[in-house]
Amino acid sequence: MVRKRGEHGIVILTAMFFVFFTVLILHYFSIAFEQKYVSAADERSVLKICVSETNGTIFDRNLRPLNNSQKIYQAVIVPKSADKDKYIDYALDKEKFSADFDNGEPFAFGCAEDTPESDAVTVFSLPQRYSENQLAQHIIGYTSDGKGVSGIEEAYSSILHSAGSENSVSYSIDGFGRVLMGDGKSIVSSKADEAGVVTSIDSDVQRICEKYGKSCGRGAVVIAEIETGDILGMASFPDYLADDLESAIKDERSPLLNRCLCSYSVGSIFKLVTACEAIEEGKSYYDYECTGCINVDGQRFNCHQLAGHGLQSMSKAMTNSCNTYFISLSRELDAKRFREKAYELGFGKETYLCESMIGSAGVLPTARQLDIPAEMANFSFGQGKLTATPLQITQLVCAIAGGGQMPVLRLIKGITIDGKTIANEKTPQLSRVFEKHTAEQLRQMMISAIRDNKESNARSDIVSVGAKTSTAQTGRFGDDGEELCHAWISGFFPADSPKYALTVLVEDGGYGNKSAAPIFIRIAEEVTKLKR
Repeated sequence: MVRKRGEHGIVILTAMFFVFFTVLILHYFSIAFEQKYVSAADERSVLKICVSETNGTIFDRNLRPLNNSQKIYQAVIVPKSADKDKYIDYALDKEKFSADFDNGEPFAFGCAEDTPESDAVTVFSLPQRYSENQLAQHIIGYTSDGKGVSGIEEAYSSILHSAGSENSVSYSIDGFGRVLMGDGKSIVSSKADEAGVVTSIDSDVQRICEKYGKSCGRGAVVIAEIETGDILGMASFPDYLADDLESAIKDERSPLLNRCLCSYSVGSIFKLVTACEAIEEGKSYYDYECTGCINVDGQRFNCHQLAGHGLQSMSKAMTNSCNTYFISLSRELDAKRFREKAYELGFGKETYLCESMIGSAGVLPTARQLDIPAEMANFSFGQGKLTATPLQITQLVCAIAGGGQMPVLRLIKGITIDGKTIANEKTPQLSRVFEKHTAEQLRQMMISAIRDNKESNARSDIVSVGAKTSTAQTGRFGDDGEELCHAWISGFFPADSPKYALTVLVEDGGYGNKSAAPIFIRIAEEVTKLKR
């Protein structure tokens, strides 16, 4: 078929019109597309990089940090505006730094303390929650996923969390996500090292307790200010690392256990309570001839001195730790009043320090149990069913050295929001538990127990002390067939003007004079040397 010339022209014109229209449409969409991204580039938003979140600090009595005490450093860098070769030298992990830098996006990295800052680099000084040689670990406790699990971390978790804040830097970015360096940056730095919980602990005293107490293997040390009941040092052994809890859980010595809060057989230290009741019942001049054993309702009780101590006054019996004297003395006492006195002195009562640290009440035999002559005999020299914590024993010594005024032991002083002042601090709480003349007689007995005993390992040329040791039977036996005994000593110093009450327990340590007394006197000497 042959087209006419006019028809051919119409086809060409139509094709040209279609091509022109297509080009016009494409040009229109190109302009619209470009305008869309020009608008997007003009829209600005914020990029925030959070380096860390830090909880509040746990302080000692002098507002020195017990945790958050050491610093680590992290920096945030904007790669497109920074010199890689310059800053890689300051990175702690250079391989990771290089990879993150090449990625091109702003990122945080661990760095050296002297890392230089610039518009593109922001350096943060961050408190490290726990240090390698963490002081007062059992008091502080630990966290898991930022939540307190034990110690003060658990008891004051909400306060410590509210006292903390984040560490972050924010940049303005355009619609393409590019950092606009000309707009500056906004930095938020945590003040967690200035706010938190204030304890009664003295860091210097705590450090001394931990240094010398660790030789006990398993045990506890408690030292308190007699006048106020403030706990200046409280250490449990063995210790553990908060960042290696798996090892602590597997350790058969149970390092996670705070032994200051646990109750143990007491032994001869309880003779102070027996003597206290006897003095208050007017029997301070009671004498007894120790022959090495005593018969109680058909049951034989031996003194540790099998040959006997001979004629004993109360003071001599305390120095010699004569079991049969105190057994005989207890038979002269009102059993009901005797038990009530022990309860008044804190035996059988929990010791509340804070919500997650409550000392065990221990075991105080019932009145019915003490009606059994043999049970009363055991009770008189701290054996049988009786158990108590190092806290309870320390509180007893505070009462003796404090003239009959027994303080409530205190671990928490208050809170601080600025690291300079303490808010919500309560005044010391004291109650009279026996007369001043009774306290003075007991105090002199404790002084004589060390001064007049040439074999005592608690004697010192640096500081005079008053104390009582214990070798507390447990009813458990070692592989050698020998009975395991807890070694105790508790006392006060300086002797002439008591300021501190100190208790040392060595779990399964044997003789108090052999295992506990050397630790006791070294702590007392070092605390005395501190300038106050």
